[in-house]
Amino acid sequence: MSGVLATSLANWEPGTAELTRRVDPWPAAAFAALTELPVPVPGPGDALPPLWHWFTLLDHPAHSQTGADGHPARGPFLPPIPGRRRMFAGGRLTLDAPILIGAELTSRSGVTAVSVKNGRSGELAFVTIRHELSVDGTPVGAEEQDIVYRSEPEASAPQTVPRPGHGEPEPAGEWRLELATGPVQLFRFSALTYNGHRIHYDRPYATKAEGYPDLVVHGPLLALLALDLARVHAPGRPVREFSYRLLRPAFSPARIAAAGSPDPDGRTVPVSVAAVGATPSLTGQIALG
Repeated sequence: MSGVLATSLANWEPGTAELTRRVDPWPAAAFAALTELPVPVPGPGDALPPLWHWFTLLDHPAHSQTGADGHPARGPFLPPIPGRRRMFAGGRLTLDAPILIGAELTSRSGVTAVSVKNGRSGELAFVTIRHELSVDGTPVGAEEQDIVYRSEPEASAPQTVPRPGHGEPEPAGEWRLELATGPVQLFRFSALTYNGHRIHYDRPYATKAEGYPDLVVHGPLLALLALDLARVHAPGRPVREFSYRLLRPAFSPARIAAAGSPDPDGRTVPVSVAAVGATPSLTGQIALG
């Protein structure tokens, strides 16, 4: 390997981390209020909807440890890349048992893969982080997240990202949900997930410093909306697996549509999520129990 990213990562030895938190009902109620979907709000003793553990397993770095982009400057899983720019690329979830509200949830996390590839915009570093999940000491599943990094030193001009074209067909499927996004909603989701990354709420920063055409809709919000298709349309069926790829950003203000149709076996549901009129930002597959 050669290049800035390969050289920077050659001697990187990422650590591990463990975090334990009680699953409080408030974040679940707060996210339900944010989306206003027509399903009951989970309460104490109920199963937490899949991936909603994101609202519980939150880190809170000191303000002095926050970079100019609002993202943590250091951490066990943040690679030592100059001018680091971070993009959430996708992930996989496996659930063998529910995570109950009120239970004690533990995540044991570590980096499982690191690679450097050349893309259209130059070198990209791909980092996969695996989180082993347990409830009250009993393993319940695992989650993997794929993060992509690029190097963009301060002296260089930001790489610009064009706004997607319009006129693309909307995601189609028997199951469908829509969510209108705007700056207030994105700010609230950033607050709920303790995400300080300025591309989601600071438009001058997003457009001038990082080259985006507008505020960026959170990748995790797109993934949660995709999973909510099963929560709304198959409330009695537990989600056992979920895999997804984030293909391109979606930008606010936009109406986000998620859609999918169960396969003939009734157990797998291909899904896609897109800003209406644009090509999909997320594609994935849900496996039901």
